[in-house]
Amino acid sequence: MNREMDNKEKVKAKKKTTNKPAAKKNNGSVSQAAIRKALTIAVMIFSLVLIISIALIFVVSKKIESLAGADAQIKLSAQGGFECEYSEAQKLYPYGDGCIKVTSERIAYLNLTGNEIFSTMVSYQNPQCVIFGDTVTVFDRDGYSFTVLDKDGVWYSKPMANPIKSVQMSDAGFIAVITGGEDSYGDVTLFDNSGNQLAVWTSYNSGFPICCAFNGDSSLLAVSTINTSGAVIVPYIRVFSIYKNDKVYEVFDNAVYTTDDSVIFASICYVGNKLCCFTSNSLYEVKDNNLAKMNYDFSAISYVKTVNGNLFVTYSDGISQLNKLAVIDSKDAILYNSNIGTNIICVAQNKTSYAISVDKRVFIINSNGVITNDYSVDEDIIRMNFISGNKLCVVSASGVHTIN
Repeated sequence: MNREMDNKEKVKAKKKTTNKPAAKKNNGSVSQAAIRKALTIAVMIFSLVLIISIALIFVVSKKIESLAGADAQIKLSAQGGFECEYSEAQKLYPYGDGCIKVTSERIAYLNLTGNEIFSTMVSYQNPQCVIFGDTVTVFDRDGYSFTVLDKDGVWYSKPMANPIKSVQMSDAGFIAVITGGEDSYGDVTLFDNSGNQLAVWTSYNSGFPICCAFNGDSSLLAVSTINTSGAVIVPYIRVFSIYKNDKVYEVFDNAVYTTDDSVIFASICYVGNKLCCFTSNSLYEVKDNNLAKMNYDFSAISYVKTVNGNLFVTYSDGISQLNKLAVIDSKDAILYNSNIGTNIICVAQNKTSYAISVDKRVFIINSNGVITNDYSVDEDIIRMNFISGNKLCVVSASGVHTIN
């Protein structure tokens, strides 16, 4: 009987020993599950990294593509026009079929080969040239005379009793001249295309005249003024109507606008008959006989132009920020708003196109805000303008050239 008991214990002992390999098998199955879990996590991380890498490659490729350069590389010296010294180039303004050359002693009209077509003698200490469509006005800033001409010749020259601050022209050939005043804040004098004085408005209460603008059919003249005599700055917009009775023009008060905001309207323009007034960082419009601030984010406005009823506004978000271009249609909708470059040199426009020189590139944009041409140039541009035949003419460090 003891033997039988011993045998049973031995059998039981063998069963116990057979359980040990089973325990090892369980430990092995846990290890394989951990490996599978680790592999799953690794595959997920790899997939995520791969997706991020593909996205980054796409973004970088688009960035490289955007910075790859212009549609055309242009060597300005190889384009049509003529070469001259940098000091001479600074006196040239693209216009008509060539350019206007302005010095303290002469105003001359040159063709694209540099030959003089006509000239007139002047005596200006600080000559400034303003081009509006087919009309050119050269005035002596803080001096007492101005000259109006086109590509066919000189229209007239006029002396002024007070120092000239700025001038503005209209499609009908009107010239508005802003001057200082001895006993007032300043004057705005209106001339027709023959040099006849039509009216003089003297500012006694509205403040210093800053700038002015004509509407499209030259029936309205708006003047921006700033009154600094009180505790706060008060801006005014004075609007005058220009009527023609028989052969005589008459000028009447039309409206006065102001705002509670202490701002300065440094630039104004008409889009059709809609009056737009710009501060250094905002746009106001005359709506329902009131100046209303528009909801646009312009931190620092540099240039404002109108093309075919649309506003082209260049601005930046602050110091050392990229410059941007916004195109706003007549219904105040933004058609285009994007970075344009670091350093804006100059802008130009005609009835259908807008051009901007930024860094060493020139963009030509249609009135809807679509870039139609993008050029990279090899020289610094001083100024530019559209001339006859819808050509863009630039004055660079080496002379005058056309680039399209």
